[in-house]
Amino acid sequence: MKRRIVMSMLAGATLLASTLLGAGPAGAADAPAEFGTDWHDPVTAAPPVDRPAGKSCQVTLAEAQFKDFTPYRGTYTPPKGCGDRWSKVVLRLDGKVKGRQFDRLGYLHVGGVEILRTSTPEPSPDGIAWSVEKDVTRYSDTFRSGQDVEMLIGNVVDDTYTGVLDVKVTLTFYPGRPAAAPADKVLTLGDGNTLTTPRNSERILAEVYATGSGGGCEEFWYLAVPGKAPYSCQADGGPYREVQIKVDGQLAGIAAPFPHVWTGGWSNPFLWYVVPAPRAFDVKPIEYDLTPFAGLLNDGRPHKVDVSVVGVPEGQSGWSAPVDVLVWQDAGRTHVPGKLTVDRADDLANSSTYTAGSPQRVDTDAGHRLTVSGYVDTSHGRVTTTVSRMLANTSTHRWTDGENMDGLDAAWSDNESVTVAGRGPARTTLTRRTYTMNGSTTIGDDARLRTVLTLGDRAAVVESRGGRRTGWSRLDDTVSGDATYTTGVPRDQRHAVGATSEHYRLYGSAGCYDRSLTSVQGVLTEEQDGC
Repeated sequence: MKRRIVMSMLAGATLLASTLLGAGPAGAADAPAEFGTDWHDPVTAAPPVDRPAGKSCQVTLAEAQFKDFTPYRGTYTPPKGCGDRWSKVVLRLDGKVKGRQFDRLGYLHVGGVEILRTSTPEPSPDGIAWSVEKDVTRYSDTFRSGQDVEMLIGNVVDDTYTGVLDVKVTLTFYPGRPAAAPADKVLTLGDGNTLTTPRNSERILAEVYATGSGGGCEEFWYLAVPGKAPYSCQADGGPYREVQIKVDGQLAGIAAPFPHVWTGGWSNPFLWYVVPAPRAFDVKPIEYDLTPFAGLLNDGRPHKVDVSVVGVPEGQSGWSAPVDVLVWQDAGRTHVPGKLTVDRADDLANSSTYTAGSPQRVDTDAGHRLTVSGYVDTSHGRVTTTVSRMLANTSTHRWTDGENMDGLDAAWSDNESVTVAGRGPARTTLTRRTYTMNGSTTIGDDARLRTVLTLGDRAAVVESRGGRRTGWSRLDDTVSGDATYTTGVPRDQRHAVGATSEHYRLYGSAGCYDRSLTSVQGVLTEEQDGC
């Protein structure tokens, strides 16, 4: 293994910019004429987790081989010698697999809390290794006591699909004070999707790991068409999906789901063998600020919390949406009363229009807006939290008879404003998220399937206090690929070729990180670092 260290400033810290297993020097690798039986281990341009200097303690959470749908079950014991307060807790998953296997989706629970949702790369016949790192400091409350551990990456191993997923997961603890105070409590929903919060909760945040998957149409929900259109995946309302969270039946939050593309996505795994699509290995949860509902939730009784995905055809499965709830408590009061004062949603707009022709076409224009506001009377005065969220989705889907050409040009925006007003100037965080997908798959008369695709994951965050900007950041993670192979023939006769590149750029008031990768025929041919 060769470690390549790149120096870059982000949040004032020095980053180790990626561990590339088996990589040669940047730009030195020559690509073969086509994919062979082995290729570079999967790698992403995203920055690794910044690790503090000094003492650390490591705990193994799980070590298992996944061959079927039997979960790994074990126990977690807090680390010895690192105290019970940590400046950072870093999760690391190391996996290896060889042979033939589909991409698989997995989860890791500690004490019932979902701390990781991930998918797997598809292997080369000769075998690959990959790793995922995640900052899980926010779950520190869960890690302070012994817990049950459950992990599952559902898999099928038979005479055709031979890849066994060999996985090890560790937690590394760094003693000290974290940059931001983690939640005092990390909760999960009880029977009947009920939630009982501490009566002195002053901030409540819900995380929802929403993924469309399972191999059916909801894995490719963004391609769904109205029922009258002749296409293989249909939904009455077309492709618009929205993840909603409700508290006792009241709409509490809305969000645009991220359009994940797993490593077998768009009928072309040759796009993703080395450079995966954004968020494929580290599924980020949707966050909902439920603090406006704290006055309602703090009555000591269980309240029903429901998550649903708007647009999924009735009775159709394919979505998973587990919920974690993070709570910050008021140390100066045993009960923090409050009231929900505003819960206002516009009518959901969704137009999905089919136009016959060659190619056939569906145009979608949809969106929704929600504002919720409420206050809590804390030991440091009344605090009012107002959350406004506005969603929009536009897309044009074109395809020919037989779907031998299938293309999509789509964009999703999820803009959120959170304002906290109490003593002193009000604090506002404005987040503008944008996801894009532009590409097509075609099958020619020679049975050659070609996929050309560009995916974008972008976010702009501005923090202000009393109307004056106090911090800002911009993220742009773009992955582009073009890959072709012969269909309907054995694997060694596909004559596959393909190039995929990723440019990840994160910059702002805290510093800059910039990294680009290019893979050709499974060989990592280029690594560049900016800033």
